Amino acid sequence: MNPYQFKEKKDTRSGFGAGLLEAGKRHPEVVALAADLKGSVKMDAFAKAFPERFIQVGIAEANMISMAAGLALCGKIPFTGTFAEFATGRVYDQIRQSVAYSNQNVKIYAPHAGVSVGEDGATHQALEDMGMMRMMPNMTVIHPCDYNQAYQATLAVAEHNGPVYLRCGRPEVPNFTDPNKPFEIGKADVLLEGADVTLAAIGHLVWPALEAAEILAERGVKAEVICVSTLKPLDTPCILKSVLKTGCIVSCEEHQFNGGLGDAIAQFLCRTVPTPMEMVGMDDQFGQSGKPMELMDFYGLNAAGIVEKAEKVLERKAR
Repeated sequence: MNPYQFKEKKDTRSGFGAGLLEAGKRHPEVVALAADLKGSVKMDAFAKAFPERFIQVGIAEANMISMAAGLALCGKIPFTGTFAEFATGRVYDQIRQSVAYSNQNVKIYAPHAGVSVGEDGATHQALEDMGMMRMMPNMTVIHPCDYNQAYQATLAVAEHNGPVYLRCGRPEVPNFTDPNKPFEIGKADVLLEGADVTLAAIGHLVWPALEAAEILAERGVKAEVICVSTLKPLDTPCILKSVLKTGCIVSCEEHQFNGGLGDAIAQFLCRTVPTPMEMVGMDDQFGQSGKPMELMDFYGLNAAGIVEKAEKVLERKAR
């Protein structure tokens, strides 16, 4: 039985928007910059409340990152906002040199990530972004699972000193986490304890992982579900404790295998405790145009896909 319930579905980008407004109230140093997408990235409320602290840069993402680095040098806490594909691929050089290498206190907020962007198609569906940011020294990478967690993560990011990549999504998803639980950067949460297989999920795949655990329970399999909302730094003690108990693991993410959660966990386990592992995610392919949830189902980014990989890794464990 899934112990978590939800009364509504909400998008994580709106959780960021509410969190940014609250962070602005708490910290006068917080400023926001948007690349002609104020409404889409949910910076509207902040811009209305603090017009003197909001900059509409226009379609000039590289300039936006450079401006943010300059503002950080002046003691500000800048949040930049544009779609994940543009927030990483279009401005990689500026992020590398002016933010990560310089270790500036810039917060790169990137909604509209993954295939659940939907009808905009492959050109707008960022599936490599977390890997690109994870490879950057000094960069922290966070991907909340629901509205409540996105809100709390934004508050934590505002108080964290250093570069952060904060990834959010476009569609409405189950909002089920405790709205009052502070977000602790670098800490994973064990949502459901089990002894047979570990399901480590991030972002939009956390709720499907809980659904998968319920299906597996009906088949006599006790799955442990871990919400890994900080990709970097990865909570390796939590992962290790779980796999030493279950003996196998499935990573679940709306991202390429390469560079993402599965890659991070596999790298850690192969250096510590080699463990049977399967991955749910995008296997070296681009997305396509379609309705968000239909695309998630098409690529197996759902409970059924997680159950399939869990049963596969359990077979390997038994050999």
